[in-house]
Amino acid sequence: MQTELLATASLNELRQFLLNLLVKYAYQTGDFLLSSGNRSTYYINGKLVTLRADGALVIGRLLLSYLPTDTEAVAGLTLGADPLVTAVSVVSALANRPVAGLIVRKESKGHGTGVYIEGPKLSLAASVVVLEDVVTTGKSAYLAVERLRQAGYTVEQVIALVDRQQGGAEFYQEQGLKFQALFSIVDLQAAAQMLR
Repeated sequence: MQTELLATASLNELRQFLLNLLVKYAYQTGDFLLSSGNRSTYYINGKLVTLRADGALVIGRLLLSYLPTDTEAVAGLTLGADPLVTAVSVVSALANRPVAGLIVRKESKGHGTGVYIEGPKLSLAASVVVLEDVVTTGKSAYLAVERLRQAGYTVEQVIALVDRQQGGAEFYQEQGLKFQALFSIVDLQAAAQMLR
């Protein structure tokens, strides 16, 4: 699909387009060590899609459609969530529904103000949704949730591109968070089988 068509395509068309991008560029089979310390026979490198121009546009439109109407900002743990946050923020401005973007550091900045959260200051208790590219155990995005809550923001939801279905959804439920993923690993594997 040509980039100009992505700006007006239906959400179902965008979803199929994104699934195809994820399978073509991000999904790999082999022997991989995950950040969780577990080994896996497949790996999903979301940045190979989230940093593409067409991928960013589609992701921005889709994720914006998932946000509650009172969302004031989207945020995520650097580095995987950075392109997601930027895509949603830019697309939200074009849709005349501005949503700020926040980047959460893994460690505080060692100079200047020493902050964990980069981005515009929001009002206390502002509603923030955390974004993640791929969820395995859920711990990475939860670090962002904790930092945002410590800053006084209200965080009740995590949205991911792909759920590996390895405990992340259950972990978020235990933490009292709503969780949605655009795709499960089953979706990606089924689409990959069809392309073979």
